[in-house]
Amino acid sequence: MDLGIQGRNAVVCAASRGLGRACATALAREGVNVVICARGADALNDAAEAIRPETKAKVVPIPADVSDPEQARAVIARARAELGQVDILVTNAGGPPPGGLFDTPIESYDTAHRLTLMSVVGLVREVVDEMKARKWGRIVNLSSICVKQPLDRLILSNAVRASVIGFAKTAATELAPFGVTVNNVAPGLIYTDRIVQLLADRATANGTTSEQELAKMEATIPTGRLGKPEELGAFVAFLASEHASYITGATIQVDGGAVRSLL
Repeated sequence: MDLGIQGRNAVVCAASRGLGRACATALAREGVNVVICARGADALNDAAEAIRPETKAKVVPIPADVSDPEQARAVIARARAELGQVDILVTNAGGPPPGGLFDTPIESYDTAHRLTLMSVVGLVREVVDEMKARKWGRIVNLSSICVKQPLDRLILSNAVRASVIGFAKTAATELAPFGVTVNNVAPGLIYTDRIVQLLADRATANGTTSEQELAKMEATIPTGRLGKPEELGAFVAFLASEHASYITGATIQVDGGAVRSLL
């Protein structure tokens, strides 16, 4: 399927590895020019060097911490300078550290708020005026299935990610008349470095091994396996496409059927 976005320009956050990198790669395969950002410059440059020859797309790495409003603004400004305009924004940030009610310091909630919610707010506010003016834009926020089904030992994510959904739903309503869509993708258990961290945390908490915790994870998924980053990347590319113009304000899980709620 031709997604109709060849020649468009995207900014993809936390794209040095994992889900962000998979999204950047999927967009680049569709002929989208991509600015990728992440905190680690070396890993970010490695990702750019890997994506370019595979896709032949223009890929610009910009080291940045999007939880810092000044750095988030600088990413969008640099993207405009390099690409001319921003048509597609994929927000993403490393998840807050795992923990429960009794072992999560109260100071961590403020850090999680800035990382998870305010990074999205800042980035979206930087791109919406130009998207409105052109009557076209795609904003996709990477979230988690914890917004539909809270996850054990992830109290920070459970508490803060839901606020992104509320922000996105309101933004989607206000931007819909201008041809700008805002959607959220809620990954389930997809094998990334984040999952490796969670497996180790749960193994320590439960006195087990990472392998035993992985088997328990897989047993909760109807498909019987963890997802692959490229499966999520392909879906994000579709939401950024011409074909998804009537989808906005949605929160869609990519989870192998793990979420049991009706909506």
